[in-house]
Amino acid sequence: MDYLDAVYGPTEIDRPVLIDLIQSAAMQRLRGVLQHGITGLIGITRPTTRFEHSVGVMLLVQRLGASLEEQIAALLHDVSHTAFSHVIDYVYDGHDSQSYHEEMKEPHMAASDLPAVLARQGYHWRDFLHEEDYALLEQPAPALCADRLDYFLRDSRDLGLASDADVRSALDHLIVQAGRIAVDDIEVARWLGDTYLAADQASWANFREVGVYELTARAIKIGLKIGAIAESDFWGTDDRLWAKLNAATDPQLQRELSLISTRTQFVWDEAAPTFYVSTKLRTIDPDVLIDDRVQPLSAIDAEFAHRRLDYVNRHQGKWPMRVVPE
Repeated sequence: MDYLDAVYGPTEIDRPVLIDLIQSAAMQRLRGVLQHGITGLIGITRPTTRFEHSVGVMLLVQRLGASLEEQIAALLHDVSHTAFSHVIDYVYDGHDSQSYHEEMKEPHMAASDLPAVLARQGYHWRDFLHEEDYALLEQPAPALCADRLDYFLRDSRDLGLASDADVRSALDHLIVQAGRIAVDDIEVARWLGDTYLAADQASWANFREVGVYELTARAIKIGLKIGAIAESDFWGTDDRLWAKLNAATDPQLQRELSLISTRTQFVWDEAAPTFYVSTKLRTIDPDVLIDDRVQPLSAIDAEFAHRRLDYVNRHQGKWPMRVVPE
């Protein structure tokens, strides 16, 4: 299978199990599930799909010398994301953990075509349930891992925070030490750490995007309450769920949907907020190899440690947000 990736370029995927998994119905659904959910659907962010990211994580761990089993785990790591991705976490009040897809991974995989696809290739699907079993794929925050790196490299390009040369430099300086991802150049580590903070502020924990997520979650809750949609619709695609919501005639739902627009503004207003909302803050603290010793960047660079801590302290907690319609 010839595959062209926006980050890693052209590549040939030749392992039968990977090709079969890519062609599975479970993986193909992710072509209709956007990384940024509603903001990608309405044009605030680039419409990068969970499929692109999933294949990208697989290509990254492959680049780093991962076993075939870890490549499979990487490919499947986001297979249980719902339509609208992390918007559904807001529906279930999981703003800060954003772990609904992880909680639902076992039942979703069990009901999909993945067990049969993997069995034909001699694997058991349960061996790929837990991402933390694969050290290149997943690490506790704020360590580097392929999942964080791939969505960061994609989004940093789209946000104008990184050039293609920056991305190539970052990839060229990734190494594996004791089974974990590290960086062999402190300047690249600083670039990763600081640009990741910038990406979080520009998109993942951006005030406007968080506001749009919360509005969409409120519309979905109404849709569920009145029966316009069902939880089973979460396991389809963004377009289908969005169409069902917009087809409903309920006035309250339509008022909420009318606010989900690029023209709606969001203002910090402690006196008269429309709602209070929090979100997950994302940072990294890259391990750096210097003189045959691996240390977190924060242990080497006190200024970076301060910037990272200051960012978290300034943005944590609930934000008083006033919604200003067009």
